[in-house]
Amino acid sequence: MERLDKYRQYVRQLLTAQAEFDQNSNDVECQLLFDVEYDHYQLLDVGWDGLKRVYCCYIHLDIKDGKVWIQRNMTEMDVAAELVEMGVDKEDIVLGLHPPYKRPYRAMESRRYSLIERFMKSVFSQYADQELTT
Repeated sequence: MERLDKYRQYVRQLLTAQAEFDQNSNDVECQLLFDVEYDHYQLLDVGWDGLKRVYCCYIHLDIKDGKVWIQRNMTEMDVAAELVEMGVDKEDIVLGLHPPYKRPYRAMESRRYSLIERFMKSVFSQYADQELTT
């Protein structure tokens, strides 16, 4: 039970941090939905953009059978990598947004791109403060 409580905390922290990052206009509200009884967690945008209705679920996570299921991720964030960094075991993350036959391959791909992305950020951050001369 302690492990599940930690996973719930990590999921809430991740979504809350993303919601703070994704603040939109006054007419579009970023909503966090935490169903702690059934372990459903979502990040939504709801409102109006002029005459256009806005309703979009950006991230949907569930906790089922002791595992964190990534049901939807419409952000640039690698949710699986972030959860692993927070302390969720890799084996306890299910990429529910992919068909079952693709999940093992996507999990490996996600970790590979995460490593490449981190490497590139570290390389470019070394040069970010230097002045470019031509």
